Amino acid sequence: MTMLAKGLVTLGVLVFLLVIPILELNPSHVFNPAWPAHARLHEVWQLATNCMLGLLCLWLSWVKEDIRMASVLSIMVMGGALFAHLTEGLYGGSILSGNTSATIFGLELAAFAAITVIVLALLAAALDWRSTARRGP
Repeated sequence: MTMLAKGLVTLGVLVFLLVIPILELNPSHVFNPAWPAHARLHEVWQLATNCMLGLLCLWLSWVKEDIRMASVLSIMVMGGALFAHLTEGLYGGSILSGNTSATIFGLELAAFAAITVIVLALLAAALDWRSTARRGP
């Protein structure tokens, strides 16, 4: 049960530790000359912070075996992305990047990825809770 929970957390973390940085380290994001320099700084800051949080999640899962805390952090990272998407109309943002414009089940790919990571983290936390409840205190 614990290995499955660790695997679920790891799959979710790989989205914001590897996939998103790979998709955003290109001319449409970090190296976009049309973006103000300060916006590019914030993009790199967000990527670096999320990668460091991803490494912390992996350490929490595999070394400390704290699946629930790793799950909470994963939910916070991707929940933040989902929040930004849901409120984009308030600040003139868009989840559409120019990199990808695919939809899955009617959701933009980035929103689908965020929801998937959140679901994986919730499943991992539930499995960990169940496993802990069976073992007892």
